[in-house]
Amino acid sequence: MEDSPGTALGVTPPPVVRALRRLLRPLVRLLLHQQFTYPMFIRLLKAVYVEIAAKEFPVVGKAQTDSRISLLTGVHRKDVKRLWREEAVTDGMSDTVTLGAQLVAWWTTDPKYLDAAQRPRPLPRLAGTLKAVSFETLVASVNTDIRPRAVLDEWLRLGVVQIDDSDQVCLVVDAFVPEKGLDEKAFLFGQNIHDHLAACTHNLLARSPALLERCIFTNDLSSASVAELAEIARESGMRAIHAVSKRAIELERNDVTTGTASERINFGVYFFTEARHPDESTPTH
Repeated sequence: MEDSPGTALGVTPPPVVRALRRLLRPLVRLLLHQQFTYPMFIRLLKAVYVEIAAKEFPVVGKAQTDSRISLLTGVHRKDVKRLWREEAVTDGMSDTVTLGAQLVAWWTTDPKYLDAAQRPRPLPRLAGTLKAVSFETLVASVNTDIRPRAVLDEWLRLGVVQIDDSDQVCLVVDAFVPEKGLDEKAFLFGQNIHDHLAACTHNLLARSPALLERCIFTNDLSSASVAELAEIARESGMRAIHAVSKRAIELERNDVTTGTASERINFGVYFFTEARHPDESTPTH
């Protein structure tokens, strides 16, 4: 096991402790809202400690043991023995999110689904006899095993689309972020925070090459300025999302065809604002 640069075995640098304390606050806020208590969280955390130690911290040339995992994690050996051999809970992508993300990606990047302003245009529900561009053909272009009507009903429930007065399907969101649907939102929460945190961890451990992880921040803004910046961030962020998504679709199609597809990516943007704390000052740029 390699220590991170500048650390001694068993000593966690104070800046890392402060960072951990800060990143845990919104998580604990969510846990309390969901009535997920401290003992429940500790049981889950204990299982994850054992999982990561067992999978990612082996000794070269030696079999992993309960004793070593216990030493690494501080988890009692009897708990290690039980947790290590328990069947892991799957955290794979849900079918709804997978299909939804693909469909929205096509709808927001494929020229035949865009209007003159390069925005997703309303689509007739059915293709008709001429197989014209429609919501039905959009779904069929991505997955022929699922009925378009089933997708439409689910998307209406989630608030992803609306039906207008002309019986056309209108996309409400620029990416698959449902207004409703706890399962879908919980999955996206887990995946996006995992991948963002994993990128930050990669860079904090000074692994090469460094991964893209950038942000801008300032503490001295009015509400009007925040609203203006939020709109700029949304517009520029979605342009970047659409550009990467369009190219990703092209590359994915080729890589699947050639049998070289073996990796995944996640590229996203976020914007956050809150009242400034009294002890916060303007950062030096």
